[in-house]
Amino acid sequence: MREQTWVIIGGGQAAAVAAASLRSAGFQGRLVLIGDEQHLPYERPPLSKEVLVKPEKASLTIHPESFYAENAIECRLGVAAVGLDAEQQVVTLADGSVISFDRLLLATGARARAYPLLDHLGSGVHTVRSLDDAEQLRGHIWPGRRVLVVGGGVIGLEIAASAITMGAEVTVIERNSRLMARGAPQALADILLQLHRDNGVRFVFGAEITEAGKAGNGEINLLLASGETLSGDLVVYGIGVELNVELAVSAGLHVEDGIITNIHGQTSHPHIYAAGDVARQWNPDLQACVRHETWGNAQAQGAAVARAMVTGEPCPQEVPWYWTDQYGQNFQIAGRHTADEWLVRGDRATGKYTLLGLTDGIVTGAMTVNNGREMRPAKALIAARGRIPHGVEICNPGQDLRKLVALCA
Repeated sequence: MREQTWVIIGGGQAAAVAAASLRSAGFQGRLVLIGDEQHLPYERPPLSKEVLVKPEKASLTIHPESFYAENAIECRLGVAAVGLDAEQQVVTLADGSVISFDRLLLATGARARAYPLLDHLGSGVHTVRSLDDAEQLRGHIWPGRRVLVVGGGVIGLEIAASAITMGAEVTVIERNSRLMARGAPQALADILLQLHRDNGVRFVFGAEITEAGKAGNGEINLLLASGETLSGDLVVYGIGVELNVELAVSAGLHVEDGIITNIHGQTSHPHIYAAGDVARQWNPDLQACVRHETWGNAQAQGAAVARAMVTGEPCPQEVPWYWTDQYGQNFQIAGRHTADEWLVRGDRATGKYTLLGLTDGIVTGAMTVNNGREMRPAKALIAARGRIPHGVEICNPGQDLRKLVALCA
């Protein structure tokens, strides 16, 4: 029998986890991983934190180089996949080489959304999406530097916290009236706003940048629609991402805010799959295709789709979850970001507590503040979709959340 060749395109979390999972699930054929960066697949969460503040302690590489050799995974790094012929089942690389495949996994991820108004300034304007981005930015932040952070999402806030830790002066510019408007409970936005203000960050909300210029001394000036001008030594912006779907589109796959996949991670082509940021997978519980841009999703979906490629089993549905570390504090968020009410477990004054979001008496969301040990059972409660039994003191920290899962099922 001819040896099967399976190919993974991508050099991030989903790709690396999928490669390992394909082997552990029993695939023994030729396995090729293609990544356009020179680096071995690495984790992105440390880029806006440890890589900036404590690079000597940053640990990014998901698997050591020896892992790929030991598991017969061919790594084609530093060469981008530039063509995908779905009908012929062929991938073309930037160096002109061609790889035929029997099955293909697209884990191409996303890139920082461009901001042409700022990009035209050239030097002094940064994004943080890759290891090279983070290392370049690190060389431009030192005590006293004025950093303008455009975007009040997770990346923007983590960069702001890192820059403050490095001694810089930081102003965060946000178009919305609150922080993290797209992906966090209002309660978390309020907590983070106060935390940053306590550490000296200035915020400008409802800010629309109308002009951007650079003075002869390199100073960057941003004119707002309000008439205010903000000046700094450098700008870092994070205004969302653009999905790397060009290969999928060129191959004629179904793409609609991501590559549409079924419960097995299978695209509109039966031998091509997708996972991670770029995939919009069918969720039978929601009766809709959903997409998540988180480390947790890339980790879980990369492994699940790989197993599905080998076994044909459907992918389990994970409760959405992510975390952020800022100023040495840990915040974790799971489930829905809105709820009828948010209940507090523990004492806020201690700085260690949990918020549970209830909708119609059912736990639909959770947030932990320096209390990560409660996130796993909180996610299980969300997945159970059951009502909290009458008389159960869910706000009492002495009430074990793990024991409630069975009661709520």
